[in-house]
Amino acid sequence: GSGTIFNEVIKAAELLKTKNDLSFEIGGHADNVGPAETNRALSEKRANAVKNLLIKNGVPTTMLTAKGYGSDIPVADNSTEAGRFKNRRIEYR
Repeated sequence: GSGTIFNEVIKAAELLKTKNDLSFEIGGHADNVGPAETNRALSEKRANAVKNLLIKNGVPTTMLTAKGYGSDIPVADNSTEAGRFKNRRIEYR
């Protein structure tokens, strides 16, 4: 559920605060259902939501950038529900 996602972001915030000499990109990703532009906007919203939560939990704004990749970088097969679920994700770099 969303509580788990929230807990993961809190854990990430604690880790990122110890690395304040680095910068991180929060990449939002989507599955391939629907128009490419819609997926890009959705993935960007996803990344910005995580960025804002990290900032609320003490990570300096200057460390973070958010980018939406849409469905351009799948990690699983979009023809199955399990694959689409894996493709709707956030990655830190």
